[in-house]
Amino acid sequence: MTYSAHAGHDAILRARVALLGSQTLPAREEVAAYRVLVQVNARAYLPLLAEALYEYSRQDFAHLPDIALALRAEALAAARRMYAMEPARDLLLVKALHRYQEQLLLMDRQEEIAAVEREMAEVGAGAGG
Repeated sequence: MTYSAHAGHDAILRARVALLGSQTLPAREEVAAYRVLVQVNARAYLPLLAEALYEYSRQDFAHLPDIALALRAEALAAARRMYAMEPARDLLLVKALHRYQEQLLLMDRQEEIAAVEREMAEVGAGAGG
């Protein structure tokens, strides 16, 4: 086993132990754990990562809109990836789009808001309206 493979295994074990611990993790640590575990089982951990990223943006970076937007964009990317694997996960994608749009509204980024609204409409149409 190479060192890099071993380090990956160690990171996975640390992430699992952190999430299984009895204490509540700070949002930053929860996001870090899910980022690692998504590499192992994307279907199981992408929805959890998307939620954790949103909470992290809201709790720790509400006063820093650019960072909050980047975290919500990462959450949206996770939701899009999940939707690509399981189209029935449209609710997760719509929720992530709405949360991203919410941050864009706070930042008054009208052009990007329009693009998000179009994507939400497409997802809604694909889900049967």
